[in-house]
Amino acid sequence: MSFLSFDGLPTWAVLLGLAAHLAAGIMLGVLYFRGLWWNVCRFIGGGRATTTIALMIGRFVLLGSLLMFASLEGASPLLMLALGVFIARSAVMRRVREAAP
Repeated sequence: MSFLSFDGLPTWAVLLGLAAHLAAGIMLGVLYFRGLWWNVCRFIGGGRATTTIALMIGRFVLLGSLLMFASLEGASPLLMLALGVFIARSAVMRRVREAAP
């Protein structure tokens, strides 16, 4: 089951679609891992646990749903989205490591 068929598209359109999935994955990964850092700071700082847990569940739902929608388009879009998340993870973790005491 595929919502987007890459078979009938020209090569430039396929590459553009995969680049869009990669960019969406990077944005999703930055949002996810920055949110993770924010949750860690709230847990350490003594923030409200219910709010922090609700935001943590929201992060999981957002990541899972977007990966699921990408999987409906096929393996290549899913892999590009996942690659974008991994790229963003390394970038965010590098910045957090520099900012952490």
